[in-house]
Amino acid sequence: PVLRRGKEVGRFSTVCKKHHVRMTKGTQSFGKRTSKTHTLCVRCGRRSYHIQKHACSSCGYPSAKKRTYNWSLKSKRRRTDGTGRKQYTRYLSRRFKNGFREGSQAVSKRASATTV
Repeated sequence: PVLRRGKEVGRFSTVCKKHHVRMTKGTQSFGKRTSKTHTLCVRCGRRSYHIQKHACSSCGYPSAKKRTYNWSLKSKRRRTDGTGRKQYTRYLSRRFKNGFREGSQAVSKRASATTV
């Protein structure tokens, strides 16, 4: 080793960049990420269709059934009926249960219980 400005400069030190290139996981390796793994899905429109696997990681396309899991309630809420163009279908089951009533106030359960 040779002393230069009070620092020991060896063959593989970080100061002498001629002989040694540091391999990192950071900035240098990010420049090599040029290929795309996922592209747009035909069914859900998200960038989740794996090109080599030929399958969507979001909706499960080309599987006939849509990909859903009970452990992800938020995901189910985002994709359920009435979140797209037909937003009226979101409340349709509740309106059907009450007989499609309109222009009237719902009878309070407390008030009906006290009068009986």
